[in-house]
Amino acid sequence: MKFSIKQIAAQAGVSKATVDRALHQRGKVHQQTLRRIEQALQDLENQQRSGLASGRTLPIDVVMHTPQRFSQLVTDALCSQLSAFVPFRITLRFHIFEQIGTAELQQVLERCRSQGSYGVILKVSDEQLLNDSVGLLQQQGIPVVTIVTDLPQSRRISYIGMDNRAAGRTAAYLMARWLPPQPQRVAVVISSQGFRGEEERESGFRQWLRERAPHLSVVDISGGLGVYAPTLARVTETLRCHPDIHAVYSVGGGNSAIVEAFSRQQRPLAAFIGHDLDQENRQLLAQERIDAVIDHDLQRDARNAFQAILQHHGFVPGNIITHAFSRVSVVTPFNLSMVDEPSAGV
Repeated sequence: MKFSIKQIAAQAGVSKATVDRALHQRGKVHQQTLRRIEQALQDLENQQRSGLASGRTLPIDVVMHTPQRFSQLVTDALCSQLSAFVPFRITLRFHIFEQIGTAELQQVLERCRSQGSYGVILKVSDEQLLNDSVGLLQQQGIPVVTIVTDLPQSRRISYIGMDNRAAGRTAAYLMARWLPPQPQRVAVVISSQGFRGEEERESGFRQWLRERAPHLSVVDISGGLGVYAPTLARVTETLRCHPDIHAVYSVGGGNSAIVEAFSRQQRPLAAFIGHDLDQENRQLLAQERIDAVIDHDLQRDARNAFQAILQHHGFVPGNIITHAFSRVSVVTPFNLSMVDEPSAGV
């Protein structure tokens, strides 16, 4: 037995004789007392695992294909939550890329697998090679948590982030109420078709418009990766081809470039909705150059990611939640001052 009768009795708050009778079935023990003893054993198991883990460094890899503006938000959120998991000694190894190919990302995940990771927090496009890499990590006992955008066909243990379809429907609801009730086109700017989270936002946006505002049609603009120069080029070209576009739902970022493209063509921007309260979007909101930003609680996402990884290893109790949806808020120029600045990394 891992624990002495004395330890179990102290944890359960019962006598040693009662524990002895329960463990060796030497007499009647009340059912409620049996449950207390079972819970005490479980608590001792959890404490032992925690004690073993607290003596070791637990490296967790963060792999993200995303613009720097967003990776900084995630980095700050993850670092801000490390102290909440003391006595676990979590260390983060960041692998962040604005532009990278699928094969290169596969190599990054292979390095994580070979370097003894305790878990991977992942934001990448939904590609079969990367799904396969997640499976190899899982086979080696390395859990993967996806954030913001999911790989639902992979063996990841949890997706953590907003309900992207609901976010897209929210954007469509706002757009339909801000624009006049006459036929017109709305641009939907997507970083890349490969990111499932962006695809789901666009799908939710389109579905709501079809059902509730059919006078609004959608023109896709993709491939800018949320980076300034390629986003500017793609939006500029689309505006030349569609002189009637005066509204934008920016699913994936690059919002300063979108504003600049409209400005260079002296085109009014009647409604503009984006995502993520990074410094760029804070500035655009303060200048009233964007109407609303759909934001989610990255600090809570960070806590949920660490929690899922520690639960997978049995270091903390509880069942892993396969879909931990974030709390979502809509930020406008008029409630921006009520939203806290992102905390600095530690």
